[in-house]
Amino acid sequence: MRKLWENKVSRRKLLGGAAATSAALPVLHELIPHRALHEGTTAQAAVEHQQAAHRGSGHLGAVGRVDPKRNGFDPHAILRDFDEGSVSGGVREWEIVAEDREIEVAPGVKYAAWAYNGRVPGPTLRAREGERLRIRFVNGSKHPHTIHFHGIHRDVMDGVPGVGPGNIAPGGSTVYEFDATPFGLHLYHCHSTPLAEHIAKGLYGALVIDPKAGRPPADELVMVMNGFDTNFDRSNEVYAVNTVAFAYVDEPIRVKRGELVRIYLVNTLEFDPVNSFHIHANFFDYYPTGTRLEPRDFTDTVLQGQGERGILELRFPYTGKYMFHAHVSEFAELGWMGFFEVED
Repeated sequence: MRKLWENKVSRRKLLGGAAATSAALPVLHELIPHRALHEGTTAQAAVEHQQAAHRGSGHLGAVGRVDPKRNGFDPHAILRDFDEGSVSGGVREWEIVAEDREIEVAPGVKYAAWAYNGRVPGPTLRAREGERLRIRFVNGSKHPHTIHFHGIHRDVMDGVPGVGPGNIAPGGSTVYEFDATPFGLHLYHCHSTPLAEHIAKGLYGALVIDPKAGRPPADELVMVMNGFDTNFDRSNEVYAVNTVAFAYVDEPIRVKRGELVRIYLVNTLEFDPVNSFHIHANFFDYYPTGTRLEPRDFTDTVLQGQGERGILELRFPYTGKYMFHAHVSEFAELGWMGFFEVED
């Protein structure tokens, strides 16, 4: 039994081992599916595995850091980056370009992504309820793509194959135009087939539509929960918020004590039916989809299915360092974990 365990390579060991060895992780495409993590284990072997995986790290799951310059985007910048586009003739406009690019989702773990405007997730678009929105989409990828926006609009603007402009061929372009309704937190993603692969490769982003009267002032954060299937077994080996595993562990998110914090939480995870968010030592008001102005829940944990999203609002009454993570242990240990640093 012991030998069987030692001969298997798990998702968790891959990530933790990088911190211990300071070497680049192996190419994950060549490794076995993660189900081996749960096969042939004994209690003692599991303990030894955890010790080996995190030896030399300063905290649970430490894997070092990914230099944002390698990816061309920074998870910390994505948190507070809202793209309001430009307004011309009463229409709010953006240009979104799909492209193929390699990104690093954990130190030494490269992923052949498809990206909107060079980043995963794509830009967080922001508009006001009732505005006319126009998005020019350019396909700079080697594969056909679309943009499907969640919301209310005509069928020809829905970004699905076979309707309206349908698939946009490499080098092609189209324009999506519709009204910003309803207010709330929405998402957009490619809807070309095979759908799961086009989403999992990175073609998704958040769309915030503010109510006409706005929301109370707050420190606003965008958290897109995602994952990466690095060995093509339709199961994720790396989990994250805003793409880079443990990005908010080594460098916590800084917020002010007593200040209202508003989190736009979107679940774009493929290959796992449910994701979750849990905050330590605090509770939050939860607004599902953000389409109502009254919270549904006051809680510390929320579940979201694929494509679900919601708005979380909370205040931190005490200074200190507070963990947040997926309330699925395996997701957390494979990258979906971070900290808030609460300061006066």
